[in-house]
Amino acid sequence: MPSLISPQAHISPGASIADGAIIEPFAYIEDNVKIGSGTWIGPHAVVHSGTTIGEDCKVFSGAVIGAIPQDLKFSGEDSKVVVGDRTIIRECVTINRATADRMVTKVGSDCLLMAYCHLAHDVFVGDHVIIANSGNIAGHVTIEDWAILEGMVGVQQFVTIGQHSFVAGGSMVRKNIPPFVKAAREPLSFIGVNSIGLRRRGFDNEQVVNIEDIYRTLYVQNGNISQALRVAETELPQSDEKTIILGFISASDKGIIRGPF
Repeated sequence: MPSLISPQAHISPGASIADGAIIEPFAYIEDNVKIGSGTWIGPHAVVHSGTTIGEDCKVFSGAVIGAIPQDLKFSGEDSKVVVGDRTIIRECVTINRATADRMVTKVGSDCLLMAYCHLAHDVFVGDHVIIANSGNIAGHVTIEDWAILEGMVGVQQFVTIGQHSFVAGGSMVRKNIPPFVKAAREPLSFIGVNSIGLRRRGFDNEQVVNIEDIYRTLYVQNGNISQALRVAETELPQSDEKTIILGFISASDKGIIRGPF
């Protein structure tokens, strides 16, 4: 299927537009851009140099992808933005190029970035991530697979948000959020395991119960995280989920969100 490119769109000669892509009127695409097959670029969207967008994505009006980072240390590095397949980028989303730290800002496949979200330089977003309206993600943040951030969440730089976690609307994320949990309140706190989300994604009852036991040990039954990690490691049954959780917490030099009390 040939590309459907409006004559009213601006496509630089150095851009690569795959067969089957659709470029609407008044879209603006610079040199050194790659657009995959089946991807739709809406009216007035802007795709800057250094951006690669995969197949079957949708980029809505007013989105700006690949602008240089809002970082005064940026000195013109040949950095990138890479977006996976089947990701939806809604109106007025901004995704900035990286700095020398990571050299690429990445958004995975099957993600949904709702209107007015901002992803700063050097952000890594995994697959199947949802960031609702007006989410603001600072530089160097990592958001792992299947995480969901409700509307108006702000994330401080260098934070990591674990896989399958859920962050309540309006939250300010200043510390790492471990995998499989729900986070809410101010200051941001663990409020339980994301059991409904996990079951929707195919986790069985034994896996969910094991995760709940781990977090009960970490957040409820022990006074400090070092002691809790030792107890969880030695007294709880081995599982893939335990390996993921304990590995995440052990690597969290910024610390993790507080417990429920």
